[in-house]
Amino acid sequence: MDGEESKGPLIALVGPTAVGKTALALRLAIDIKGEIVSADSRQIYRGMDIGTAKASPEDRQRVSHHLIDVVDPDETFTLAQYQEAAYGAIDDILARGYVPFLVGGTGLYIRAVLDGLGIPRVAPNAALRADLYARAQREGHEALHHWLAEVDPQAAAGIDARNARRVIRALEVYLESGHPISDLQAAIPPPYRILRIGLSMERSRLYQRIDERVERMLAMGLVDEVRGLLARGYHLSLASMSGVGYRQIVYCLQGQIDLAEAVRLIKHDTRRFVRQQGTWFRADDPTIHWFDVTDDREAAYVGIRHLVAAFLSRADAGQPAT
Repeated sequence: MDGEESKGPLIALVGPTAVGKTALALRLAIDIKGEIVSADSRQIYRGMDIGTAKASPEDRQRVSHHLIDVVDPDETFTLAQYQEAAYGAIDDILARGYVPFLVGGTGLYIRAVLDGLGIPRVAPNAALRADLYARAQREGHEALHHWLAEVDPQAAAGIDARNARRVIRALEVYLESGHPISDLQAAIPPPYRILRIGLSMERSRLYQRIDERVERMLAMGLVDEVRGLLARGYHLSLASMSGVGYRQIVYCLQGQIDLAEAVRLIKHDTRRFVRQQGTWFRADDPTIHWFDVTDDREAAYVGIRHLVAAFLSRADAGQPAT
């Protein structure tokens, strides 16, 4: 059991983009009376449907989904807010007698919920962030990372110097609170019995699925979706618009690249993102039950279904998860 006093079971379904988490979670939720809590940092935004691969309206009618369409693209939604909202959704699902499924590929969201990450409640300071970004442009990202290493070496060791957003957030917390962000991030395991399930796929097949998904997004109207977002005043400086798929189409609509190049970049950057996801969802993580869905997705589903049934039986009996 991950928490001291369990409120009930929580099943997490993780894995790389395009591996098929959404479809499998939907099937499981239908089979065993469950509801889905999204762990996707892009699906929180309203009006960003195609490029974030949200579940269809029909599927959301069949199974309740939580933490989708939470804020507008120009609104801030912090990791602390996500964690609090996710715990609230999970508790509500359990209270109504359903099984919560935490599903997504945003590693930090997954860890925030499953590990109970301590998240500094320091509100964003737009002026300070602007100053830090300006400094990064003048002196380079390495300069900010060196500064962070001086005031919080533990945090700096865990953040890539190229990830300006995370470096700046760590500095912001330090400057606003007077405490290193690493001191404020002690994890407290949440009060759930947790089962972690991972989906994996042979890399070349996964890349093929990524390419096919990008083509489907275009056919569904991704370009028009981005054009509509721009028309409503949303722009590239927003975190929401910086995601893979949106940024490249904005460049296309602005005339910087043609559509063919935008599509090539979306596919390329999605593959790179998948490789980054591997650092969050490691194949050698002993807490994750991995299932390969490269060739026989149905056999994998049967195995997963049996695992879930056994886990829920143990949870009902008050036994710890394995």
